[in-house]
Amino acid sequence: MLYWLLFEKLQPVFGPFRLFGYVTFRTAFALITALLISLLLGPWMIRKLRHLAVGQFIRDEGPQSHQTKAGTPTMGGLLIVISILVPTLLWANLRNVYVWIALSSLLGFGAIGFYDDYTKLRKMRNLGLTARRKFLLQVLVAMAIGFFLLLLNASGQYTTAMNVPFLKSFRPDLLIDGLAHNPWTFPLAFAPFYIFMILVLVGSSNAVNLTDGLDGLAIGLMIIASSAMTALCYLAGHREFANYLELQRVPGSSELTIFCATMIGASLGFLWYNAHPAEVFMGDVGSLALGGSMGTVAVLIKQELLLPFIGGIYVIELLSVVLQVGSFQLRGKRIFKMAPLHHHFELLGWKESKVIARFWIAGLIMALFALATLKLR
Repeated sequence: MLYWLLFEKLQPVFGPFRLFGYVTFRTAFALITALLISLLLGPWMIRKLRHLAVGQFIRDEGPQSHQTKAGTPTMGGLLIVISILVPTLLWANLRNVYVWIALSSLLGFGAIGFYDDYTKLRKMRNLGLTARRKFLLQVLVAMAIGFFLLLLNASGQYTTAMNVPFLKSFRPDLLIDGLAHNPWTFPLAFAPFYIFMILVLVGSSNAVNLTDGLDGLAIGLMIIASSAMTALCYLAGHREFANYLELQRVPGSSELTIFCATMIGASLGFLWYNAHPAEVFMGDVGSLALGGSMGTVAVLIKQELLLPFIGGIYVIELLSVVLQVGSFQLRGKRIFKMAPLHHHFELLGWKESKVIARFWIAGLIMALFALATLKLR
């Protein structure tokens, strides 16, 4: 909005407004705007959630120290979504289709999380939507985003080929073009792309959701992941940097640096209230929105295969649940004392604050490793 008004309309009249044409300038101010909205709106929203009795239900089988958190306001993810949405609309170039896809992912996965949180409150327990229904809704959102990306692919604005870490010339295409010309095999041509979209977007949203079990853990890791994604978006959209690093350039993706910067700002502001001991929890509305958005941005800038490193702790937490459930169903034995993994370390005797700090450190190391791979090709 400000890009259109101040740069496109008023810059010819007032020269200094040309600053608004620089994505780096708008990225910095988008981050600050998101941070201020989150910090200033936070106290009001926490009071409102308390007034509405939107409290968290704690499961009995978890660490007993968590029972003191019962009743803490949840659905604070609404604050995160607002703090991302408003600055993005203010500072981004709204003619950029990638911005709208990222915002659609934020709102789509956020809506699923809101529905899940609302169901938990209505049923007065820690279980909201059934796993099958939640998964189905996430798949539908992922497929809808995939459909629009295929439309962009058909118009030459997007490619279904992927960047592969360490291999600069190997870029497999998820669209099997040879099958698209036969009416009998036409659906199979798009199957790999849709399957991959579901794995990345649904996996990413659920990974953040499962990590959100300790005060500040998930949101702190999101600050790290969003920072890495901000750098990647800028590099992918910059002609000289993309050529130098031999990345698959995505023209226009530099506008996504603004979206990712708002994720940093919103997460920083939310961490102010979510740090131990938390005054508010993000709930599924926040975790699913953030995870789905992060996966969508990775798909847009063709860095899907770096995402497991950028959000390494999220992936480890998700795998710990998969391994725990699989082991119990197949062998009748558990691998960990409790899943997700952060609860395992709590039951080993680690203090909550120590688990959080050490997971943040590990997440930072993994994100830095992901960025380091850009030149190791």
